[in-house]
Amino acid sequence: MDRSPAEILGNPQFQAISYGGYRSTSRSNGPSITDIKEDLQIMSAMGIRVLRTYNTSGYPFAANTLQAISEIKQADPSFEMYVMLGIWISCKNAWTSAPDHTQEDLVNNTREIDTAIDLVNDYPDIVKFLAVGNEAMVQWATSYYVVPEIILNHVNSLQNLKANGGIPADTWITSSDNFASWGGGGGEYHNADLNALINAVDFVSLHTYPFHDTHYNPVFWHVPADEENLSDEAKTEAAMLRAKDYAISQYQATKSYIDSKSLSSKPIHIGETGWSTIANWQYGNPGSNAADEYKEKLYFDHMREWTDQNGISMFYFEAFNEPWKDASNSQGSENHFGLFTVEGEAKYALWDMVDNGVFDGLTRGGSAITKTYDGNEQALLNAVYAPPMDTSGGNGSTSNVNDNRTAGELVTESTYVVDDSSLVPSGSNSITYPSSTLLVNPWEGTSELSLSDGVVTVTTGTGEWWGAALEIESSSGEDLSGFANGKLVFDIKGATASTFALGFQSGLWGNSSRPQVNNFVRFGPSQTRSITSSWVTYEIPVSELNKGADLADVTSLIYFMGVSSFDGKTIEVRNISYRK
Repeated sequence: MDRSPAEILGNPQFQAISYGGYRSTSRSNGPSITDIKEDLQIMSAMGIRVLRTYNTSGYPFAANTLQAISEIKQADPSFEMYVMLGIWISCKNAWTSAPDHTQEDLVNNTREIDTAIDLVNDYPDIVKFLAVGNEAMVQWATSYYVVPEIILNHVNSLQNLKANGGIPADTWITSSDNFASWGGGGGEYHNADLNALINAVDFVSLHTYPFHDTHYNPVFWHVPADEENLSDEAKTEAAMLRAKDYAISQYQATKSYIDSKSLSSKPIHIGETGWSTIANWQYGNPGSNAADEYKEKLYFDHMREWTDQNGISMFYFEAFNEPWKDASNSQGSENHFGLFTVEGEAKYALWDMVDNGVFDGLTRGGSAITKTYDGNEQALLNAVYAPPMDTSGGNGSTSNVNDNRTAGELVTESTYVVDDSSLVPSGSNSITYPSSTLLVNPWEGTSELSLSDGVVTVTTGTGEWWGAALEIESSSGEDLSGFANGKLVFDIKGATASTFALGFQSGLWGNSSRPQVNNFVRFGPSQTRSITSSWVTYEIPVSELNKGADLADVTSLIYFMGVSSFDGKTIEVRNISYRK
């Protein structure tokens, strides 16, 4: 049987999932075709009919997966499994200290595209979708992202090839990327090339990750005052409903952007979303308390229900744990997004399937499919933590607050103190503290951030990206409109030789009605401003920092974000204030 893409996407009878299948800490030791066949039978038993892979060349996994599906179909013509074939795209000099995001890695990208063309032609009954790039446009992917024009050129080339018979005429082409990259986030992504790309693809493949944002943008996650007296189980269930709503809001923000620009109506499906079950950094305890199997089950069930009811395909991330993703940290969250462990134990989301005999006779690595925690539900629940009762997310917060003002009210004083012990408000001066505590937030564990003895210390990240901020802990931002012609004052020193952005943020990440704007200047060896091992005072005009901010909605009073040459060394800042 051969289905068309239109019959598959949005059809609840064709459940979708992301599939890696790697069982060790190295991708060089990939699964065999026999291993893949085991996985295919397991996924088919749970109702999966569509897989998503991530790259076509460099590793034999994608080709082996297609061969495995083909061989099973030859033996059993009733077996159905289709594939969205991922094509990895990266910029010139990706994963170096000097990535050029305006140019592409022509050699590797061409090889990925050419291999995809070969595979879709070799397996036209299986490969129904081509996804050009995985999170290849989102700008926090600082090591490899490309500008939309590059994705657009490849999509157009494939569409032309399809029109001329070079690939099957019923192949749907997309790019799979963060919701913000599709227009659902800040204005920095909104441009003519993105609009042209939306028109060029056959559907939009959108990523949304409330799990990560329990730390990165945690306001939606914490227990509100009216839920504080609930049981831990009830608090958790309420939080997971908020997580579902948060994901839906990002989907709707993307749809609203497309509609507002009168762009061609295109289906929007979820190319990735998921929930990790173990984390020893930022998403666990201490931290946002997000990672466990109970929350994964709730999120999985909520999102499957919503997408099924609304004709949306969801490539849930992911089928099996993949330990290569954070090979040096076995408890790292990236290793534990699977619905199954590496050993083939079904996590809590699938326990009912085990009970109902769905996996009877199936194995992974020769072992039967069993339940995690040996099926002991109470042992599983003992590992569950309710979301934090406050908005600290486990990272701490500042304590100096102006109790006479609420966030959102215009700051009328001439000096607004973020943290400076020499500036103390009194009845005889025009100095004020923030209207709420400030969250000390190292974003997604990509860096370290502390505030001690009046010094903000950032330990810069060394991964794909890093960022950190002191963020207002309130549903409203601070109204600093009166400082439009003022300045941000601070002392700075440090050991890092990297280039980084420093400034403030307005709005909220992923919120279409309050779009986030990063307002900054750059520090670094090749910049007009740099840091040394000695304290230097800077007074930077807000007008120079401002990149289009809503100054009535300042949400991060000071933030730091890596630009290039990440080295894991420190930045120290003290005596921070805004002055008119």
